[in-house]
Amino acid sequence: MKIESSAFQNGSEIPRKYGYKKDNINPPISIKEIPDETKSLALIMDDPDAMGAVGKIWVHWIVWNIDPSNLEIKENSIPLESLQGKTDFGEISYGGPAPPDKEHTYIFKLYALDEMLNINEGSTKSELEEAMKGHVLSEAKLEGKYAP
Repeated sequence: MKIESSAFQNGSEIPRKYGYKKDNINPPISIKEIPDETKSLALIMDDPDAMGAVGKIWVHWIVWNIDPSNLEIKENSIPLESLQGKTDFGEISYGGPAPPDKEHTYIFKLYALDEMLNINEGSTKSELEEAMKGHVLSEAKLEGKYAP
């Protein structure tokens, strides 16, 4: 399985407009090579570099119950009928990169699941990860960098 963006290459700089203090819209995401038995997809965007700045991995976006026939998440949108979780900004929406100190790496993690998840909109990353346990068929990552 693969996750890509037409806005930036894996490991390169995420364009400014996707930043929390800029336009704060999600970049376009394309998904490829999903396992045939996939019933839903989940996406987590977080910042592990925040551990040094704020003492935790900062959650920027959580989306689940994405229909596996949907191979694209358009810029500034979420797939129909998917649900979003609460970010560490306290919002139920995309929260773009906002490093407080230096360049950080942001990781978009995509999971192919063997079922739809039965958790409520606004759930946290840990609640999503708990619901996914034992149901992950495949995963893929896309990394981008962003500096203040």
